[in-house]
Amino acid sequence: MPRWLWITLVVAAAALFWVAGRDPAVPATGAGASLACPQMASPAGLAEPLQVLVADAPAARLEGHTLRPLAAFALEARVLGREDYRFDRNAALSPTDLALGWQRMADPAVYRQLDISQRGRWYHYRWGAEGPPLPVQEIVRSSANMHLVPANDTVAAAINRVREDQTVRLQGWLVEIRSDDGWLWRSSLTREDSGDGACELIYVCEIESF
Repeated sequence: MPRWLWITLVVAAAALFWVAGRDPAVPATGAGASLACPQMASPAGLAEPLQVLVADAPAARLEGHTLRPLAAFALEARVLGREDYRFDRNAALSPTDLALGWQRMADPAVYRQLDISQRGRWYHYRWGAEGPPLPVQEIVRSSANMHLVPANDTVAAAINRVREDQTVRLQGWLVEIRSDDGWLWRSSLTREDSGDGACELIYVCEIESF
């Protein structure tokens, strides 16, 4: 077993949110890709995203691009919005963005006080004269726009079924994608950022919605 994957498994097993009753994910690959997925337990019940950084993980090729894993990633979150893309450069890799919320931003009584929209690969929110329902930094820390790269056709079909106000559970990799012509798309690795570069770019190995 590669050293980086062994470290990922050990850290994930020790994480506070990882509980008994493991059901390891089946490795998945996308069309033209050979990116093995992390073996992780179900994200059911996670209070916030779980992220385990990796170093020197094997990269994979996908349709003229190189995908490099940056961190194993899993979460359970509420769908605040979804936006599908067809014509931008990124759409062939990631046709869907989900705006997701966790902790208090998963509560409909909270996020429905915000005017939430997505465009241009960004997630936007506004509030009325009464002010934001949560401190702004808490909104930043507990919600994000996430670009989804499906690992295979089954995952792509599951993403297509996701609707606003559902709960989703997903796991996979936060990745960096570099095209053969030098174009670079890189995931955020923190929940504390906002604005340009703050979105998560996820190679999705498993996803369910309900």
